[in-house]
Amino acid sequence: MAASAGGTQAPADEVPEPQREAHSLEPGSDSRAGRLSFCTKLCYGIGGVPNQVASSATAFYLQLFLLDVAQIPAAQVSLVLFGGKVSGAAADPVAGFLINRSRRTGSGRLMPWVLGCTPFIALAYFFLWFLPPFTSLRGLWYMTFYCLFQALATFFQVPYTALTMLLTPSPRERDSATAYRMTMEMAGTLMGATVHGLVVSGAHSPHRCEDDIELLGPVTVSPSATCLYSVAAAVVAVTYPVCSGFLHLGVKERPDPSAPASSQGMGFLAGLGLTVRHPPYLKLVISFLFISAAIQVEQSYLVLFCTHASRLHDHVQSLVLTILVSAVLSTPLWEWVLQRFGKRMSAFGICVMVPFAILLAVVPTAPVAYVVALVSGMSIAVSLLLPWSMLPDVVDDFQLQHQHGPGMETIFYSSYVFFTKLSGAGALGISTLSLEFAGYVAGACKQTEQVVVTLKVLIGAVPTCMILTGLCILMVSPTPKVPSQDASRQLSLRRRTSYSLA
Repeated sequence: MAASAGGTQAPADEVPEPQREAHSLEPGSDSRAGRLSFCTKLCYGIGGVPNQVASSATAFYLQLFLLDVAQIPAAQVSLVLFGGKVSGAAADPVAGFLINRSRRTGSGRLMPWVLGCTPFIALAYFFLWFLPPFTSLRGLWYMTFYCLFQALATFFQVPYTALTMLLTPSPRERDSATAYRMTMEMAGTLMGATVHGLVVSGAHSPHRCEDDIELLGPVTVSPSATCLYSVAAAVVAVTYPVCSGFLHLGVKERPDPSAPASSQGMGFLAGLGLTVRHPPYLKLVISFLFISAAIQVEQSYLVLFCTHASRLHDHVQSLVLTILVSAVLSTPLWEWVLQRFGKRMSAFGICVMVPFAILLAVVPTAPVAYVVALVSGMSIAVSLLLPWSMLPDVVDDFQLQHQHGPGMETIFYSSYVFFTKLSGAGALGISTLSLEFAGYVAGACKQTEQVVVTLKVLIGAVPTCMILTGLCILMVSPTPKVPSQDASRQLSLRRRTSYSLA
């Protein structure tokens, strides 16, 4: 959905083709009025921190919290995770539709959406980690607030990323602002898992089960554990108003010159019908449905695996940090590999984690776990980078074949995000339901052997099969032919890719 900003190109009947190309091919001729100050770029980057902090914390720790602290059955956890992901997926096209038709105010057209969502998403995130006094309806409690959080996070992220196009008319300055945003979002991802993990580490210390090591039933949750999760949630929730304040004070939204033309584009449903019939796009989406779902399963079950299927309780925080640091540091390397060896060759970097994931399931020792975390971070980086690098080629191939007006790239990007979120919802929901069938006891210090085996399958065999399936589909799909001589179009597509990385 963030790529909706890519549809701001002027219609061909209003601006002559040579003039459009001359304008877009002069990134170095930025006027002084179009330049962004360091403060503006920094404040814009800070605005993307909260969602990354919250998403990182929930990706690694929410499932453990629901099972062992809230102590709701695994079947209900499955519904919570599935419902939340579906809510976020459904909110994506809705957000694009509503924001595209909103009127400009004194603060702009996009900024009010960001500021309006801020207090509600902060409250939804806090109550997502709050332990209510009742027990019978806890599943409904967490379902409600997780759905709210996912939907509001989408309504926050879509206008924020689209704001890039309204900062300045200069392509170079937009790319520079995007670089600031990506840097701050990477820092937010590291900060979310690190801060949340450090605060709640005392809630899952092994000594809490020393007196009841042989008990398979649930253990009473101490008040200190619930307090630690509330403190961690409050710390993350505070980042929303603070960072939104910096964004509002330091960034000024320019008027959108293409707003009148944007309403003349093709409808979302009609455009979606065309995109899903485009073979390169269809195969790209299907392949990364499997790959992205595999990555989400690997992330979600790592903490549970270390807690209940191995003796790695004391290494959970370090392993999570190793994965994230590895992913951040290896991103520039994969960008070089993409340019040097091509996108198909780079795709094989995703399957590097396959043998190591299986090795961790078979030999769950600390040295093996750290090697697996390091390699997994590298594979996660290329799995996130590659689809946003291939999508512009697919969009360009579609435009050359069909010659539709501006705005089709919006449908490509929003539908891709929708389908990947939906696949993650299904994968996490079904996999968590398998714990229920295996006999997982919420809050128990020791799980049955069937649960241990299930966790090993979820951390090793399941991601392996999904990644290999996705890569097979990707390798047999045709490569779209992109006219490399059109430098203006390539620059535009690269910018759209940058806007959509969140």
